[in-house]
Amino acid sequence: MDTKKSGISFFEKYLTLWVILCMAAGILIGQFLPGVPEFLGRFEYAKVSIPIAVLIWLMIYPMMLKVDFRSIRDVGRNPKGLYVTWITNWLIKPFTMFGIAWFFFFVVFKDLISAGLAHDYLAGAILLGVAPCTAMVFVWSYLTKGNAAYTVVQVATNDLIILFAFTPIVALLLGVSGVKIPWDTLLLSVALFVVIPLAAGILTRNAITNKRGKEFFEQKFIPRFGNVTVTGLLLTLVIIFSFQGKVILDNPLHIILIAVPLTIQTVLIFFIAYFGAKVLKLSHDIAAPAGMIGASNFFELAVAVAISLFGTKSPVALATIVGVLVEVPVMLMLVKIANKTKGWFKP
Repeated sequence: MDTKKSGISFFEKYLTLWVILCMAAGILIGQFLPGVPEFLGRFEYAKVSIPIAVLIWLMIYPMMLKVDFRSIRDVGRNPKGLYVTWITNWLIKPFTMFGIAWFFFFVVFKDLISAGLAHDYLAGAILLGVAPCTAMVFVWSYLTKGNAAYTVVQVATNDLIILFAFTPIVALLLGVSGVKIPWDTLLLSVALFVVIPLAAGILTRNAITNKRGKEFFEQKFIPRFGNVTVTGLLLTLVIIFSFQGKVILDNPLHIILIAVPLTIQTVLIFFIAYFGAKVLKLSHDIAAPAGMIGASNFFELAVAVAISLFGTKSPVALATIVGVLVEVPVMLMLVKIANKTKGWFKP
């Protein structure tokens, strides 16, 4: 597949491979160069790793540049697709993730992992389930020939909802799962990794657009950040896995155990949104992105919050990283399904 024509970059297309390589690099560094993670671990504020915070900003900022909140003005013209997205992402997805992950970690895999690890992996799954995708969905939408303008509105409104809904839903589900909630760190994480980069993205978009025009901003300025997000993500993974090396080497089977419920959740949520759009008689170019937004996760935010709340060495962070590992191949599979079932929808 020609990655330029498909709308997905070389890095993004093989993201799963890069994640595996970064896992290996991080583990090797942790095992043979332990001084590196020890040194990086010194730079921390309010349980937030400064080096990782910088890298996460590099991941999130380019995504926020793509979100044009002025498109919300047209939201009333065809709101059904938005209803599907909102209901799927905020009233269904967090709770199905909790239910599926709890069932596998505490019932199906109870003889394979300890109760403590089950709680940690469940917490990581919750963080993934409460963070709907805001960036890669533009790629998935393009690959399914989605309505680009409508996708922007779906993403923009979800970003606004994240600001208000993410923290209380995470707190609710973590509380139910028996995890103590450090409210100050959770709120700080949302401020650092959602509010600030979102504000920076809006200010940058407005400043560049007013000075050079929208065409320059979208065709010249944004492409400059093409691989920044993926590069930031991969460097973050190297650091995280340098801390996680011992846990992974001691429990390699756990990567697969975590991946199972995450994969089931991804496929389930896609079809809930996809068939919901079909029932509402929406066109395929709106239905496909709606399914993709529901299925994919804002894993950068989930990783950031996991690190902030529980630390880089926590199994919670490991669970969110497995989410990155699982997402790309599963989403590419769902793209193929969406394209092959286009005939299910009326023009």
